[in-house]
Amino acid sequence: MYSNLIHLINQITTLGNNEIELIKSSFKPLNINKGDYFLEAGKINRHVGFINKGLVRYFVYKDGEESTFEFTKEGEFIADYQSFNNKCISVQNIQAIEPCEILIINFDNVQTIFNTTKNGNLIGRLIVEHRFDVMVNQLLAVYMQNHEQRYQSFISNYSDLSQRIPQYLIASYVGVKPQSLSRIRRRFAKNIS
Repeated sequence: MYSNLIHLINQITTLGNNEIELIKSSFKPLNINKGDYFLEAGKINRHVGFINKGLVRYFVYKDGEESTFEFTKEGEFIADYQSFNNKCISVQNIQAIEPCEILIINFDNVQTIFNTTKNGNLIGRLIVEHRFDVMVNQLLAVYMQNHEQRYQSFISNYSDLSQRIPQYLIASYVGVKPQSLSRIRRRFAKNIS
């Protein structure tokens, strides 16, 4: 259950046996059904999750409609870090697209790992830097890309997930209705062939 998480952290820094045991005791298993939420807007994000199995999407409500801005899969962390770190209300939703097996950790246990492992702060910094990069790229894409460019961005970033994500959610990510997505996909396929 913990092997993927330990393997990921060992790619950043070599963990000692005591550190491995601390990480195992700090993360708790959580299963989420398809369609259920890891986080709902209007609530405080109390845990960081590591996805062992499954797929989630991040979305917000924009003009009364869902606007998807990210997908996260196995081997990656999930959270609204601003809400988690500042204990403030989140405007984001994190919803399971598939049944998910997640390991979760609360704020106090994160701080314990940061403060008691030899490279705890490095691990935390690299995770937060990765999340920051993803969020900046998503923000820039919303303001600087047209719908076709957003679809190309989706293909670039999530080509391994395209069969796992329903078309209406891809349309939500691109910022169009599903019918418009079909037209964009046809044009995209013509340009490739």
